[in-house]
Amino acid sequence: MLWFPRNLLKRQVTVIFRKRVQPISVAAKVDDFQVKNEPVYEYLKDSKERKELFDAIAKYENTCVEIPIIVGDKEIYSGDVKYQVMPFDHGKKIAKYYWASSDLIKKAIYESQAVRTEWEKTPLSERIKLFLKAADLVSGKYRMDLNATTMLGQGKNIMQAEIDAAAELADFFRYNAYFAKELTRFQPLSPDPKTTTNTFRFRGIEGFIASISPFNFTAIGGNLATGPTLMGNVILWKPSDTAMLSNYIIFKLLKEAGFPPGVINFIPADGPVFGDVITKSEDLAGINFTGSLKTFKLLWKLTSENVDIYKNFPRLVGECGGKNYHFIHKTADVKSVVTSSIRSAFEYSGQKCSALDRMYVPESLWPQIKEGLLEIRNQIKVGSPLEPDTFVSAVIDDRAFKKIKELIDFAEVSQDCTILAGGQCNDSKGNHKYALTGAVYAQDRQFLEHAAEILKMSAGNFYINDKSTGSVVGQQPFGGGRLSGTNDKAGGPHYLLRWTSPQVVKETFVPLTDWKYPYMAA
Repeated sequence: MLWFPRNLLKRQVTVIFRKRVQPISVAAKVDDFQVKNEPVYEYLKDSKERKELFDAIAKYENTCVEIPIIVGDKEIYSGDVKYQVMPFDHGKKIAKYYWASSDLIKKAIYESQAVRTEWEKTPLSERIKLFLKAADLVSGKYRMDLNATTMLGQGKNIMQAEIDAAAELADFFRYNAYFAKELTRFQPLSPDPKTTTNTFRFRGIEGFIASISPFNFTAIGGNLATGPTLMGNVILWKPSDTAMLSNYIIFKLLKEAGFPPGVINFIPADGPVFGDVITKSEDLAGINFTGSLKTFKLLWKLTSENVDIYKNFPRLVGECGGKNYHFIHKTADVKSVVTSSIRSAFEYSGQKCSALDRMYVPESLWPQIKEGLLEIRNQIKVGSPLEPDTFVSAVIDDRAFKKIKELIDFAEVSQDCTILAGGQCNDSKGNHKYALTGAVYAQDRQFLEHAAEILKMSAGNFYINDKSTGSVVGQQPFGGGRLSGTNDKAGGPHYLLRWTSPQVVKETFVPLTDWKYPYMAA
């Protein structure tokens, strides 16, 4: 029953009901989910995972896998044949691949643009599902293939392959999906939704992203090739010649996960040729790069020279390595300093971008630290990465070997250098312009607070009583300042924001009826 005031019943009342208009929402709708870091297998003697790993190694070590150029849904075999060899056994070819010509790279750009609009329209929720499926394939079906090809092709030992090609790659896929979901939580303020609503959406960037990946981390190859696609972009992926096989395994599992043809194009190519073609294309939307400072500077220069032809201002994201340090205070735990420094400097033969290059040690602690370093150095086995007790193996290729040998030769004759141990090498079978990573060791809390402030700009990833290597996706997003790179923090939400062109949509429900402002009244 409805009750009305008595006087209201005596009057004629006209009530106008205005149908409420449902606001148009362009914001992505994604179901909530949680992720966690992929567990690292231990590969203990007689364990199931060790047997499965060596079964996978046996599958690849005496086989030369043929790897095509992949443009759209077509596999292409050019006349420019190349081979990937084992770094620790130069006579064994594990992959036969082909370099793309400039014309073929241009064709890949064209094919990527043909599918770009449809991929960009694919709901974020669907793209996220592909990433989560890819992560499951990495941690399951393809885990041992990825580890085996990383060991054989890039010379990593068992643990270095596991934390890279399996755990970190799965983490990149899962956490990128998670952070993309979390980014959709932000919406602009709408103070009076009855009058106006404001919504926000992430769009891909018009054009293509050129992803140029390094040899030293299989996971980085997978992240550079896929991260931008999550936000609606299409990719030309140039893998490293010395990581070709493991990167091809990634491409195969992405295809199995459901990535449509043409979204990621697999383009092995000569570096200068690839760089020249992409920077001369009006469709270049971004470069996603990990490698040398020299190469990144060249790409930046070529992009700036062609800025007048582009449809967008290309996004340049780069990580270029560092000269990373351990700064030791007199109160530091000596044993922790020694063991952490050995791992940071010599894991994966010192080829990590975050590997220890410099130590600053107080004179009072140097005798103990020196003795500890030399003692462990005598226990380190240098050998084949296929042998479980190997800690250091061969460097990636002849160019890397020659560079290291030149530095050793210089140290032998320099009056400013003292070689404490070693100093020999052979290639037979068997404050700085950078600011990437740094570590401080101390028990003095006041000193640590002081050092963290003084050294704030010296490293993008700063460690306290821990080594300069070993960042974990989602826990320590990675990247450095100065000439170490653009510090976009791969493994965190900020990285994804580099690969989107956001849009804000304002919808007004109350018509504007007068062009004059109130103060203009006579």
